[in-house]
Amino acid sequence: MCHVIVTCRSMLWTLLSIVVAFAELIAFMSADWLIGKAKPSSSEEEDNRTGGSQEPYHPTLGIYGRCTKISHMQLSRRDTLCGPYAENFNEIASGFWQATAIFLAVGIMILCAVAFVSVFTMCVQSIMKKSIFNVCGLLQGIAGLFLILGLILYPAGWGCQKAISYCGHYASAYKLGDCSLGWAFYTAIGGTILTFICAVFSAQAEIATSSDKVQEEIEEGKNLICLL
Repeated sequence: MCHVIVTCRSMLWTLLSIVVAFAELIAFMSADWLIGKAKPSSSEEEDNRTGGSQEPYHPTLGIYGRCTKISHMQLSRRDTLCGPYAENFNEIASGFWQATAIFLAVGIMILCAVAFVSVFTMCVQSIMKKSIFNVCGLLQGIAGLFLILGLILYPAGWGCQKAISYCGHYASAYKLGDCSLGWAFYTAIGGTILTFICAVFSAQAEIATSSDKVQEEIEEGKNLICLL
């Protein structure tokens, strides 16, 4: 018989697992990993026509995508074009970024799988006599290691020609040049830290759902068990 067991710790672990998976996925897909040096957004002729100058803009560069402005659309609100600069995996600007993409993709796939499974831990607490929380926690730890490898390799690709075109000639491996780090990079780091927190917290979720109080309510014949 299926017993629905809901505790504060198990629900918190489930919510964190979902948040971490989405945060890493959004960061991976974003083009805001590097913020390039400022570039003028309009020509002198357009400045004279509009009666003033526009603020310079900062193009952004991701692992496989970028955002920049199109000159003939500068007077429109839709003047920023974002999309992948690489049509396939081999066109990613650096071999280090290709490795980063692989490690992050593997880590994110594991996190998404765990997030999906975590939703069903209210009904299923074990698989083949092993705690589903412990298994998911182990997978989250492995995913965290993949994410760390990807984030360590990513700065090694700052010396590629694509990064130099955005960050200037002083850019090199682990040196940003004229660029700065965007929110996507910090989100990926924050998600990685939360991944390990989730892995540790999964043990608390296991303890909460297998406590003596839960067992007592199961013996009383309750199918829905909610505990603080």
